[in-house]
Amino acid sequence: MKHIILTTLSIIVLTFILNATNFEKDVFKTSKGNLEITFIGHGTLMMTFNGLVIHVDPVSQYADYTTMLKADLVLITHEHGDHLDASAIDAVKKANTEIVQTKICAEKYSGTAVLKNGESGTFAGLKVEAVPAYNIKHERAPGKPFHPKGNGNGYLIHFGDKTVYVAGDTENTPEMKKLKGIDIAFLPMNLPYTMTPEMVADAAKAFKPKIVYPYHFGNTDTAQLLELLKDEKDIEVRLRKLN
Repeated sequence: MKHIILTTLSIIVLTFILNATNFEKDVFKTSKGNLEITFIGHGTLMMTFNGLVIHVDPVSQYADYTTMLKADLVLITHEHGDHLDASAIDAVKKANTEIVQTKICAEKYSGTAVLKNGESGTFAGLKVEAVPAYNIKHERAPGKPFHPKGNGNGYLIHFGDKTVYVAGDTENTPEMKKLKGIDIAFLPMNLPYTMTPEMVADAAKAFKPKIVYPYHFGNTDTAQLLELLKDEKDIEVRLRKLN
């Protein structure tokens, strides 16, 4: 019986280790400790910072969230099912987890903090700002953008002296292009939902993040962005696997 229990525990631990190490990670030094960013899949990310765990758009399709680190903060960019997954949120939620999302998201998952476009707040000790995320030109149905203005947020998250911008599903909007002081930017790159490589390059040249990660890229050739930004010496493009 004891052997069976130990074997079961070993399987659980091994499963957790394999799940936690199956993703690429980058580590950044900040004025208040290291920031580790884990690239989960599609538009899904996990960050750890000074003992805090931040999940962005956790979705069960891209990870087994029953084995993932419990969240101090969950950020949801918008209401679509590839970004808002109640089961994944429930799997990482603990008693004091703070969840931040948009008003329309709160209609699907209640009991959370809501940030409107342009609003900001402090959650789990981190300053978070909501940036509008929306489509300008590209539409999935006549007269109706797939991501209407006001429904979605991108988020600026401040980690000591570093600012991370997770853009959500958006195009190269005027609000995005006016941003300043961005150290790390996650920019979506798949039409007809978000941006072409050319649109991502246009945005990056405007607000000049130090590091750009294309994400939410589907079948888009991410190498195109490297070519488009090859002459921008102050912008580093990093390509990472997103399962």
